[in-house]
Amino acid sequence: MASIKDVAVEAGVSVATVSRVLNGHPSVSPGARTRVLAAVETLGYRPNAVARSLRTDQTRTLGLVISDVMNPYFTELARSVEEEARALGYSVIIGNADERPDLQDHHVTTLLDRRIDGLLVSPTDGGSPRMLDAARAGTPMVFVDRWIPGVDVPVVRSDGRGAVRDLVAHLYALGHRRLAIIAGPAATTTGRERVDAFREALGAYGLPLPDAYIGQGDFQAESGRRVTEGFLDLPEPPEVVFAADNLMALGALDAVRARGLRVPEDIALAAFDDIRWFVHTDPPVTAIAQPTGDLGRAAVRALVDSIEGRPGESVTLPARLVVRRSCGEPAPRHTPSPSPSPSPPSPSPSPSPSPSSPPPSPSPVRRSTP
Repeated sequence: MASIKDVAVEAGVSVATVSRVLNGHPSVSPGARTRVLAAVETLGYRPNAVARSLRTDQTRTLGLVISDVMNPYFTELARSVEEEARALGYSVIIGNADERPDLQDHHVTTLLDRRIDGLLVSPTDGGSPRMLDAARAGTPMVFVDRWIPGVDVPVVRSDGRGAVRDLVAHLYALGHRRLAIIAGPAATTTGRERVDAFREALGAYGLPLPDAYIGQGDFQAESGRRVTEGFLDLPEPPEVVFAADNLMALGALDAVRARGLRVPEDIALAAFDDIRWFVHTDPPVTAIAQPTGDLGRAAVRALVDSIEGRPGESVTLPARLVVRRSCGEPAPRHTPSPSPSPSPPSPSPSPSPSPSSPPPSPSPVRRSTP
């Protein structure tokens, strides 16, 4: 393997000149720089990253701790983070917390021991002691997707409230009135925020969200299956199940099919976090899509700004509704505006008209007995 001395001999310059070229020092003539770079290419020289980090106090390496590598959303997020980091001259080491604070702590400790320059974290639960200590000690850090209130680091996330409102408007237009949600963990910001957004959107149409229609999941498929089975066993099952992430939606779909029911004829299904698989299910699943690639790239830029002495800025990007066939076929008619009336419309498929909006004329929702 070629050494820095071999490069100096090949280029006809001193070792110090080679070092200045490799570290981007401006005090090197264009001719010498050209010869050094040509020698590096000819000899296949690769600088020793560890030695360089000791000299510069930088490793050009970022740490990414994600909540669940099996979740397609986080897989796509990690890919966009790696691509943007590479474009900016950084490498990425990834740790999978598997929704466990103790594993998150383990990865944070390991990454800091490896002298990473900064951390990207999607916190599990309320964080973990080691991660919180690192943030408070001034380690360059950015929260992505989830965040911890009160921890002063940039947050890069999407805002799904507008998309949830669009989803409820779509469901209302289809005639659905009994809407349930499979919630994510209440200890996570995304778990709480999506339930609040759903409740708020239903309230705009005078629709309730009874406790029986809120199922507690954990962002895993098995919880989606379990909660949906509970919904189907209710004396009056919901007409729609909205899963607050993609894996819980897949679990819900399994539970519906296990009962011999049809989507959307017997029960409709929608999800937060669109994934590529949803276009291949039968029927394709209506979902709220986050700008995952943009979030990953923005998070890297915010972290690199913090590392390089510039203020890292928080970024919030809007999510959007992607309508497919899992909630029913839209009828060619006017969608009623949210009614200001305090009296909620009847939960039956054919509600009484609101005094402030034209009466909807939805097709009746067919249901098989579970």
